[in-house]
Amino acid sequence: MSGASALDIGTVPSDISVMTETTDKKKLPAVVERFILHWGDMGDEWGVNRSVSQIHGLLYLAEAPMTAEDIAETLGMARSNVSNSIKELLAWNLIRRVPILGDRRDHFEAETDIWEVAARIAAGRKEREIDPAVDALRACVSDAADDPTISPVAAKRLKEMLAFTELVDRWYTQMLHVPRPRLVALIKLGEKIVSFLPVGKSK
Repeated sequence: MSGASALDIGTVPSDISVMTETTDKKKLPAVVERFILHWGDMGDEWGVNRSVSQIHGLLYLAEAPMTAEDIAETLGMARSNVSNSIKELLAWNLIRRVPILGDRRDHFEAETDIWEVAARIAAGRKEREIDPAVDALRACVSDAADDPTISPVAAKRLKEMLAFTELVDRWYTQMLHVPRPRLVALIKLGEKIVSFLPVGKSK
């Protein structure tokens, strides 16, 4: 869900699951466990802590809200690890607290609208990755303009990188505010446009 990401980079090797952190865990259906492990692998590839991704995967498929204790027992994770991961998911607005009548413990459920999930992840990545990159590049370009020791080649390439990053930033912002029906139509239109493009390497 990366250099500026607020989420910690996973330190567990990709072939070892944090679901084996403790041995006391509930038995999950094979398909559910496979999805959770795969979701953890995907998060790890994006620089997201594997525990965070696996907990999100579990809550996404859960039939009812779960407590931190439920999550720790189900995934075989340490309670402290679950607590920290829940804080990260709440910060990304991918899960929410749900009050349960007669139970004072916190229960959590995931956003299950996949389009909304994608939008929130995109917004989070923009805030943590693209925005700082744009700010840093603008500062570099500004400083380079007043620094006689910077070569014209370096100054030109900094400006080109800034222009590209600002273009990506504008595209991200536009996509985040496009109404869903139009976004779906845009994606489908893009598929049709690509089908008409000539095949071959660009020069």
